[in-house]
Amino acid sequence: MEAPNGEFNFTRLERVIFGPGKVSALGNEMERRGLKRAVVVTGKSLGRSRLLDQVTAALGARCAAVYKGAQQHVPLKTVRELIDEIKRAEADCLVSFGGGSPIDTAKVAAAAILTGRDPGAARIDFGRTDGTIDDARDLVEIAIPTTLSAGEYTPAGGVTNEATRIKGGVIDARLQPRTIINDPALTVETPNWLWVATGMRALDHAVEGIYSMRHQLISDTLAVKAISLLIEHLPASIKTSGDESLVHRGYCQMAAWFSIFGGLNTRFGVSHALGHQIGPRWDVPHGVTSCITMPHVMRFMAGIAPERFGPIAEGLGVQFDRANPRPAALECADRVAAFIAQFDVPHTLKDAGVPRDEIHQIAGTVLDEVEHSKVVDRPVTREDIISLLEAAYQ
Repeated sequence: MEAPNGEFNFTRLERVIFGPGKVSALGNEMERRGLKRAVVVTGKSLGRSRLLDQVTAALGARCAAVYKGAQQHVPLKTVRELIDEIKRAEADCLVSFGGGSPIDTAKVAAAAILTGRDPGAARIDFGRTDGTIDDARDLVEIAIPTTLSAGEYTPAGGVTNEATRIKGGVIDARLQPRTIINDPALTVETPNWLWVATGMRALDHAVEGIYSMRHQLISDTLAVKAISLLIEHLPASIKTSGDESLVHRGYCQMAAWFSIFGGLNTRFGVSHALGHQIGPRWDVPHGVTSCITMPHVMRFMAGIAPERFGPIAEGLGVQFDRANPRPAALECADRVAAFIAQFDVPHTLKDAGVPRDEIHQIAGTVLDEVEHSKVVDRPVTREDIISLLEAAYQ
């Protein structure tokens, strides 16, 4: 046994406010930070919802504009539209309201404004968070999430080139939302399939953070709790109603936070890399990609690093034998597959409408991301990626 050895890098997240009705704290957050002109960033569905009125009412006169064009997988054109709106409104703050799409749209637009670079991007390089930052330039984001994808907890944002349908990203410490407001009452209009699928995305964060070769005790500990909370509360969150549902939704929001705590340190693995390319290539939501890929990648990792599945087994209630870990690691994969199966979400690439004869086309891009992330103990081959895609198609 060796003493713990390493380092842990925190983001610039300063405050998480949670509980029903907490959207009312938004005005105080603006006042506390000395912010005067906010652009609210959301999508079309929430843009038509009365829930948006609660956000703009909490901002009051500080609401300079509302951008309602955020779209799934963050097409470049929406980022450029938002950049124009931010400049027109002379905004000093972005309030992202919704799921990962408006949150990432805000981040990528802010990155372009802060750096002066085109918003089109290649792969996310987590090493950039250690680079020199110009603190004199800033554009604060406050996030109000309505799904469980947890992108609000990172300073990275994804963006899709519409011409190539390849998703890349940007990362900059200043892109981390400084305040997150988790108000379960604002999630009640999130469709059940989206709520569940993004819950699986959170589960994927927790699982892949644990079996990453970069895993750490602090992130393992919170990831275990995320797994157990999701197992307990995600089904109940859509089967109950009223105040009871808000209780379960609130715990799911906590699970999403715990699932990605330390994610910049652990990084994520093959399931995420697959999802990053399956999503924009065939217009499959990222939460759905986790529903499809996670059990298969868990089985793959059970053959590589079964000894790291102990915390996953703890969260799932699976007996784990350190002297012979592979059977338990495989049981964890089966338990996750069975958990996903109870929900009305796509379970295969075929269910998601992905053409069988095209699945090999993303193998090279996926492999490039996996190699760059350096979270798997041995080299992953193109054949490995193709085998996983084929298994996920069935």
